[in-house]
Order: sequence, then structure tokens, then C-alpha cells
Amino acid sequence: MVSLIESLTHPLVMQPTGETSRMAPLAGIKAVVFDIYGTLLISGSGDTGLSCDESTAEAAMTEAFNAEGIVTTPTMELAKGRQRLILQEHSRLKAAGTEFPEVEIREIWKRLLAESHFTIPDDLLERVIMRHECVVNPVWPMAGAKELLTECQNRGLSMGIISNAQFYTRPLVEYLLGGAVEDLGFRKDLCLWSFKEREAKPSRELFARLGALLEREGIASGEVLYIGNDMRNDVAPAAAQGFRTALFAGDARSLRKREDDGLTVRPDLILTDLDQLISCLS
Repeated sequence: MVSLIESLTHPLVMQPTGETSRMAPLAGIKAVVFDIYGTLLISGSGDTGLSCDESTAEAAMTEAFNAEGIVTTPTMELAKGRQRLILQEHSRLKAAGTEFPEVEIREIWKRLLAESHFTIPDDLLERVIMRHECVVNPVWPMAGAKELLTECQNRGLSMGIISNAQFYTRPLVEYLLGGAVEDLGFRKDLCLWSFKEREAKPSRELFARLGALLEREGIASGEVLYIGNDMRNDVAPAAAQGFRTALFAGDARSLRKREDDGLTVRPDLILTDLDQLISCLS
């Protein structure tokens, strides 16, 4: 998978947002929790590739299959079928009580292929999905991401992740940031990936779950800082849990201020560069 990622990724440059940073010392922070897309990684679509439009998805899905030597036909309607299956799974999970459901995208693709009587090995399917994702949502490290993680690690801060993600997110992070997630400083038990939890942001449950884990080891919610690029998905649920919050406003493709959503929450920090956070952590 590493060689595939290497062949599919290329440098991206952050696009200025015109926002003004707002920084202040944050005393007593013992844990820092990160979003991935639009925060640690530049995201061409501003989110996972699941959010791209149907025509873009159809072309990218066909291209991904063809690149792996698999011939598809127009009658398969790949993107439309994928979206239908995603909505069906969302409905099933909502009926079971999940407010913001998330799919496991490999399961969706398997069902899609099964409908057309296709069966391919799991490793080949993962390659196809990775190809598709890298086309519809190209990613690259956000400037200063690796340095910030190293600084947090050196300070002995507990480090976690709450991110809308799929199976391909972790290998992309590890390749682009140059190390296994644990070697980058993240604790496995503090990493909540939406596809594994079957629940997506802005679910408050994800933040409550992480808050409970930290509280059991003596870290109160007010001693946790969450950094993300989306006011609704990141800042609002983190603040509701009592976390301190930082809105990352460094890239125009992914900044989500949600000014029409009627949010009243105010982030503790607004960062236009990730390295600005270092000076705020006392």
C-alpha cells in the first residue's frame, strides 16, 4: 500500500483564508486531540472523499477499477449505487439509535460489487478504494503538522484523534507524516476513527467517550484541547464536552465557519498556522 500511496500523492499548498489568528496562553493543558482532514492534512475536498459529487465519484471509481485491471460497465452505475447503499446503512444505524451514523466504506463497496456479481480479493478492493480516494480527495501534510506533533510528544502531552475517517486515513497519515500513528505520539486508546465507531462528527458521543477515557486517568475535560477546522463538527461538540478548543483556519479549502448555522460557541483559539499553537501551550 505504501508504494501505491507514494504514486498517488503529490504536494499541495495551503490556500490562505484571510482569517486573523487569535491566540492566548492556555494553562494546564494535559491532552491535545486532533482532527485529521483539514487540520493535520491538507484536504483537496475539505473532508473525506465520501462528500464528492456523483459525476466526479463515477469517473474516479471507473478509473480506479480500470487501473487495477478490472473492467466495469456503464450499467453498474457505481457512484449512484454506492450512495444508495450508504444512505441505506445510515438509515439502519439511525433506526438503531445512532444520531450521526458512519459507514465502513469497504463493506459498501463489497455490497456494490455483489449486486453486479463481482467478487475481488480484499487487498485488491482496498487498492481500488485507495485509488479512488486519492483522486477525489488529494491530501498532503499541513505545514507544521509534524513539528507540532513532535512538540506535543516532547512535552509529554497525551495525544488523541477524533476524526471522520475510513480505513485509508491511517495509512495516509502514517506515510505523509513519516511514522506509525503511535510513533507520532498518539495513544491508540485515544484515537477514535468514525468508521470504527460507526458514528461520525458532530456526534457529541465521540467527545464524551474520549473525555471519559481521559477522566479515568485524572485528566479533566478542561485540561483537554481539541483542534479542528470545522465549527459545527469540531469546535461545538468539543466545547459541549468541556474541552478547550482551537479552530484551525489555515486552509480555505477546509475551513468551515458555519456562520449560517446559528452557533453561539466561541473557540478559545483561532490558528492560521499550526505552529502558533506551540506558543499557546504553557
